[in-house]
Amino acid sequence: MSTRQAIRAIILILLAIEISACASASPIAAALPATQAATIATPTISIAVTNAPPTPLTCLNEAGRVQQDVVATTNPPQPFIIYLPPCYASSTDRYPVLYLLHGQTYTQDQWMRLGAATVADKLIHNNESMPFIIVMPDDHYWYVPAGDEFGARVVNALIPYVDAKYRTRAERDYRALGGLSRGGGWTAKLGFDHPELFGALGLHSPALLKKNAPYLPDIIKNIPAKDRPRLWLDIGEEDPLLGDSLLLEEVLTQNNYIHIFHRFAKDHSEHYWSSHIEQYMRWYVSVWQENLASQ
Repeated sequence: MSTRQAIRAIILILLAIEISACASASPIAAALPATQAATIATPTISIAVTNAPPTPLTCLNEAGRVQQDVVATTNPPQPFIIYLPPCYASSTDRYPVLYLLHGQTYTQDQWMRLGAATVADKLIHNNESMPFIIVMPDDHYWYVPAGDEFGARVVNALIPYVDAKYRTRAERDYRALGGLSRGGGWTAKLGFDHPELFGALGLHSPALLKKNAPYLPDIIKNIPAKDRPRLWLDIGEEDPLLGDSLLLEEVLTQNNYIHIFHRFAKDHSEHYWSSHIEQYMRWYVSVWQENLASQ
């Protein structure tokens, strides 16, 4: 064989090897367009992360705690009952506070007997209300001179004491004051004299204080519209104090004081108040909820 023939033979052998190698390429890769074939990669494993809701606090299903306390620095000392909502002990939250004043001849436990704490638990458990605190001061000195200073003890000592010791929301819009009978009279006096302290006032069958009643029209008239607490007034059709409440409602209307007025059936009795206790509590809560919504 000549040198030229040998070179030709080697070239033919190399061509045969290249054709064989091309024939063994992946048929899947060969079938794909060039751009798509270039994207084939080893698959990766992804782990889905689930944002599960937090486990509800079991204490939210428990009853609120009711306990006695006293402001010892006043003369006489000012005792009160306080309702602390479910989860108060395990939370750092601050809460709206409702002050409830009892009637003449009764004591600080009257609102408890009418169902205030029971209704508060119900509203909180059913998620119909934010948790809140209730303060029920005692006014059993109504028949002696010390009784005349009850209002001063509430404003100057009790409220600062409660705000300092308990986790209240100390803003006016989250402090409400309500009272029945004599407690309603005190609510009218303290609420209209100190509109900067209370965002809502509940007058339930109010027995207006004789020393205060003559001045109410002028007091109400002089409260600027923007500073007026929200107001609820109710009384029974058979209540002997109906006439006074009708006159008060007329004064409110004449002065364009926005308010809610109810004339319910029945009289001036615990049966009447207990039958409306849930309506009262729902109204106080609604004021706080509207304040929250407007923020």
